[in-house]
Amino acid sequence: MTTSVCDPEQLQRLYSAHHGWLRLWLRRQLGCSEQAADLAQDTFLRILARERELNLLREPRAYLATIARGLLINHWRRQAIERAYLEALARQPEAVAGSPQEQAEVVETLLRVDAMLARLPQKVRTAFLLSQLDGLGYACIAERLGVSERMVKKYMAQAMLHCLTCCAE
Repeated sequence: MTTSVCDPEQLQRLYSAHHGWLRLWLRRQLGCSEQAADLAQDTFLRILARERELNLLREPRAYLATIARGLLINHWRRQAIERAYLEALARQPEAVAGSPQEQAEVVETLLRVDAMLARLPQKVRTAFLLSQLDGLGYACIAERLGVSERMVKKYMAQAMLHCLTCCAE
């Protein structure tokens, strides 16, 4: 039987003892106190969702930093995708831009596609992107990756199956 994580006293002690340190650590990483405060709160929200005895933590700061580091990576990835989308949008005619709501939906979709592609092995992802984004044929992709054309076909089948599986979820 799993023990509930939400022992309010344990969480309060952890929060009181380490929240200030975590905010400062995040502020150094981000250069922004508001974003640091948000990610510090998100870190403690993640802890609430996990099934772990907080009183068993030997290194609470290391535990908090690990969770916060994952949130930072997600934050930076989101910023990079959003920035790339906005740069591409700026090169388009104004009518293409869409409403702020539509732009937010496009960014969310791009984040889901990025997450889906990140779960593919490197060569499979590269083959898929060279085919879909650059329009390269299998022979050219095989030459670039240093593999056989047959291997590229396997990579593409793996990528397509992965895409279908993710869409079905």
